[in-house]
Amino acid sequence: MTAYAIPPIDPLRISFSAAHGTMTPEGPLLTRRMSDVAGLFADEDARRRAADGDDPVVYTVAASPVPEAAGELPQSLTTILPGAVSGEFHMTKGHMHPDPQGEIYLGLSGRGGVLMYDGTRTEWIEMEPGMIGYIPPGWAHRSVNVGDEPYRFLAVYPGSAGHDYGWVVEHGMGRRVYRDGASYTLAPFSAAG
Repeated sequence: MTAYAIPPIDPLRISFSAAHGTMTPEGPLLTRRMSDVAGLFADEDARRRAADGDDPVVYTVAASPVPEAAGELPQSLTTILPGAVSGEFHMTKGHMHPDPQGEIYLGLSGRGGVLMYDGTRTEWIEMEPGMIGYIPPGWAHRSVNVGDEPYRFLAVYPGSAGHDYGWVVEHGMGRRVYRDGASYTLAPFSAAG
């Protein structure tokens, strides 16, 4: 083994299905339902009613077996299901990397976008199949499904980056993404209430 190889990960081939949002070999699978995203949407009462009803899945994250460890490049497939709460599109929780590192997203299916916030500026990158979105170090990021079918993307990030979801709760994301007819609009951020 060469000096720069880090055990226990051996070289491996990972296949994925863009149509199903799965990876082989598979790692952990995270499922976030409406009950798991309290405080995410501006209309918390509407979110709570949806969670108390059939508690729909908002998004899933299927990870590869590559660990989140220094020197590794974990990958995951996120699938955000279509839908909205009081007009605000389904989205991921969003996070900041405590160890400031860049990340890339590759659009696989559906229509979505990456909402980014550095504490002052908000940026939006529209995503579709075949598009790569680059998230620079120091930017909180959240993905949003702005279409009527599942939006799916592949993420690749440094294993030491970490995920600070509390930063987004404390600072917000600068904007919210709402349905606007057949399209979407970015509105000023307001705290959930």
